[in-house]
Formats: sequence, C-alpha cells, structure tokens
Amino acid sequence: MKHACLLGLGLAVAGATAGLANDDVLKRSQDPNQQVLQTLDYANTRYSKLDQINAGNVKNLQVAWNFSTGVLRGHEGSPLVVGEMMFVHTPFPNIVYALDLNNEGKILWKYEPRQDSSVIPVMCCDTVYRGLAYADGAIILHQADTTLVSLDAKSGKVNWSVKNGDSKIGETNTATVLPVKDKIIVGISGAEYGIRGHITAYDAKTGNRVWRGYSVGSDDDMIVDPAKTTSLGKPIGRDSSLKSWEGDQWKTGGGATWGWYSYDPKLDLVYYGTANPSTWNPKQRPGDNKWTMAIFARNPDTGMTKWVYQMTPHDEWDYDGINEMILTDQKIDGKERPLLTHFDRNGFAYTLDRATGEVLVAEKFDPVVNWASKIDLDKASPTYGRPLVQAKFSTDQNGEDTNTKGVCPAALGTKDQQPAAFSPKTQLFYVPTNHVCMDYEPFRVSYTPGQPYVGATVSMYPAPNSHGGMGNFIAWDNLKGQIKWSNQEQFSVWSGALATAGDVVFYGTLEGYLKAVDSKTGKELYKFKTASGIIGNVMTYTHKGKQHLAILSGVGGWAGIGLAAGLTDPNAGLGAVGGYAALSSYTNLGGQLTVFTLPN
Repeated sequence: MKHACLLGLGLAVAGATAGLANDDVLKRSQDPNQQVLQTLDYANTRYSKLDQINAGNVKNLQVAWNFSTGVLRGHEGSPLVVGEMMFVHTPFPNIVYALDLNNEGKILWKYEPRQDSSVIPVMCCDTVYRGLAYADGAIILHQADTTLVSLDAKSGKVNWSVKNGDSKIGETNTATVLPVKDKIIVGISGAEYGIRGHITAYDAKTGNRVWRGYSVGSDDDMIVDPAKTTSLGKPIGRDSSLKSWEGDQWKTGGGATWGWYSYDPKLDLVYYGTANPSTWNPKQRPGDNKWTMAIFARNPDTGMTKWVYQMTPHDEWDYDGINEMILTDQKIDGKERPLLTHFDRNGFAYTLDRATGEVLVAEKFDPVVNWASKIDLDKASPTYGRPLVQAKFSTDQNGEDTNTKGVCPAALGTKDQQPAAFSPKTQLFYVPTNHVCMDYEPFRVSYTPGQPYVGATVSMYPAPNSHGGMGNFIAWDNLKGQIKWSNQEQFSVWSGALATAGDVVFYGTLEGYLKAVDSKTGKELYKFKTASGIIGNVMTYTHKGKQHLAILSGVGGWAGIGLAAGLTDPNAGLGAVGGYAALSSYTNLGGQLTVFTLPN
C-alpha cells in the first residue's frame, strides 16, 4: 500500500462535528461542480445542472489532459471530484488514485490493495469495478475480494476495513456502495457460483456491521414482516421465499445484489434490485424462486423491507433485475406521484409508485423483445403483475438439453449495468441498450462451492431483421411507455449516460467514442475516439470556473470479455465472446482517463 501526503489543496473535508453522512452527501450531491456518488445523486438521475457545455458549443470540445490507470481489463464507473481533487479507481486490483486538478492530474496519493489473484477467475464477467463513493471526508472502496475499505480522502490512510463476503464460495464484488445517514450500504456478486445474495449496512465511522438482509430464505434472514411487507399491495405472507423453492435449493439460490442503489430521504427508503436465481437451468429449481429478480424497498436504519416486486418469476433466461432505480416526482393523471423507473434486463421498462410498489407502466423498450408478450397489469387477473411468457421461448417448457433459439433479449438483457439518465427539462430518460438475441440450452449441473454453477450454454447475435447492429441509444417516456427517438449503434452501448442542463446527453461506445447528442432530438453533435472501448460512465464537474467532462476508457465487461480476458471460444464469457468477436477490429485494451473542456 502506498500513500503520499497532501497539503493545502482546498479539499473541504467534514470534521468531527459534521452531521450524518447523508447530510454531507446530500449537500455535495446537490452541488453540480463536484461529484461524490457514482449515481450523481441519491435519486440515480445522472443529471447535471451544469450548462456551460451546451448543444450550441459542444462541437468545440477539446481534450484537456489524460491519465493512464496502469491497468488493463474493463473500466466501468466514473471518477469522483471533491473540491479540487479527483479520485480515480481501476478494475482489479482496485487501485485508487487521488489526483490534483490544479496540476493536470498529478498523483497526490495512491492506494493499492493487496488482493489474492485467485479472486479473478471467480469473477463472472470481467474484473470490473463500478466505482468509489465519498462521504464525510472518506473515500469508500469495495474491493473485488469483498473487502470494504474506508480511506481518508486527504491522505489515503486506511480508516477501517472489513470483509463483506467469502471469495472461496464465489462471493465477489463489482458494485459501488451507497452512503446513507451514518451507514454504508453494500451488495455482493456471485449468483453464477450459487451464492445467496445479500445487502448489508456497515457503520460509516467504525466499519461495524449493523444489519444484513438476504434476497432469499427465511423471513428473519430477509428482514421482512409477513404481515406488513407488501408485494403489489398485498402482504407477502409467512415464508414467502421458502415456499417458492424446492427443498433447500434457496441456500444456493443466487439473487446477488451487484447493481446500483437509490435512496429517498423523504420516504426513508433504499431501492435496489436482485439478480438471477442459481442455476441458469430452470428445470433444476421449480417455483417462482422468490425473491430473486425483484425490486426491494428497505429502511436503511433497520433493513426492514417495506415492499418487494418480482419482475421475472422463475427466471429462465438470466435476466438479472439489478439495474438502477431512477427516482422522479412526476404527474400522472394530473396528480404528482413519487415514481421509480427501472429498465430491466428482461426488456421491459417499469414505472412504479415508489411509496407503495404499485406497477403503473410496464412496456418493452426494444420492440424485438419476444420472451413475453406483455406484463399483466389487470388487477383483477390471476396473473396480475406477471409476465405472460411465450411458450416458444420458454427454456423451462422446452426442457433440458434443448436449444431454445431466437430468444430476445439475450442473457445480458436489453440493458445491463450501464446506467440510464433522466432530464427534468425534457422529462425523458436516456437509455444505453443492447440489441441482442440468443440461443439458450439448459443442462443439469451440480453445486460445488467456489465453482461455476451456471447450467446453460448460450450464444448471442444481433437482433435479426433489424439494423444489423447490437445496440441502440434511446430516449424513453416513462409515463407513456414509449420510445421518443432511437440512435442505432454497431455494438451494445455499455457506457452509462449523462444528461445535462445544456440540452446535451453524453455516452460512450464499445469502439471507444465519446458521443454527445441533442437531448430533444438525438442528433449527434460531437464524437471523439478515445484510446480504448468505453464501458465507463461519463461525468462532469467544474474546475476554476470551467466545466469539464471525464470518461474512463478500457474495453471489457461482459460484452468485451473476449478482448479483456483473451478468450476465443465463441461460447465462452457466458456466450458473449462469439457475439462480440468483431469488436477486436475496432479497439484494444488500455485503461485511460480522458478529460475534456471547451477552448479558452
């Protein structure tokens, strides 16, 4: 571990008299000149009020400076900016750099964890990490080996560290954390290894564990109240999860929690999604497999679940439900309601009342989605809230060792981890998507701790009878459930979107382009090719009165796993290697931060 001293660099760090972490985070996240959370704000909007760079001048953007991370593999997430310091993370081994914005990125300190490399092969889909969080003078890092670390933002000195999981049984980490009040909310990866997913709260000052809520299992383990925790407006009842599994299968049930977290301070609820059940072979786990593939609303102080909604009961396609929950207040039928909008891997975009969990809208955000005809929103129907599965594309009904062909979307979903953005100016959501379908053949698999527990062979390809590419970048109306405009892309758009008050939306492409488009029309206004494919999230900040943009390049992630890990078997990377084989003609490995601004 390497540290360097930092003196007099204008970092306003909260002292011992500071309020709870959410006071600090709330105040700083409302200041568009800096960024303290990967999600920009608690509502996960990824919207910046900065407008110095706008639709009229974005074409003049220039590179201000860049920085090599010194690490290959996929670079997801984004830097943070606090005061006059930038904090940059890498994939495994999860190095943290503190850079001086007054000196074009001079390294002020570097933290390099000592992690056992045996964690690398246990990570499902590249060694990615979705980034740091800042709260009360500390940088919070959650390492691949599940070590949660609090670092002093000034010096890089370790405040505390604690182990959140066990990589020997397949528990790893790829996700960021969310500081809420005096707690750090943390998830876990590893559903492909038969782990049992959980969300945990740690004390922000000491690292002591406060509570842990599992995705599946007993009511006590999940922290649910059978009489008060609701689903679609009704109490979930006793043993709701246990009754939906056969025997003890819930013990290796999956439901990892590796996505993004949102928080509503008024309702005092944290929102997140759970991942796929284990194994991918649905024949081996009869039942709804609750509460995998679900949206949870929990109290951050106690972990108690207020409501839960399962989007894909008895998942047959690996449609993890972990994507971000974007919180907005919008008018429906003339009445303002607290909403939650979620673009699920399964290809449906959901708009819910986040206070009650009522589903208001559920529509396909890619027309090629075919595994289900629709989500039944008739409250009088016996299948209310459930997808109406098309038998032709049911891998369960078709059976083991049968290749179900032409399923849309593919296992990586119509959207994976790449976060969408919302602009209050246009009332539209900007969504990076995968336009990809698959063939899916389940087979019987046995569970061994620490070994892959997948049980399916998958091949992926561009959606047939379409534009030939594997991605679209779309604008979405969450109240009507409609696409407003759509830009075609050759490859999946695996980068997170950023919407700004300058009427510009930014995103990156797998070939390595940073793109700027008009928020109203989608017209391309600017593009610049960076050193490697982009799977990171665009961020913006102000330094010395000038607005800057920053983006991490470094191809990888599930879509780029072939390049990142040097894989050639088309079925490797859970089916992605063959689907994205052409990517090697457009980009190469390399971890780099590129910073842009307008000319003087």
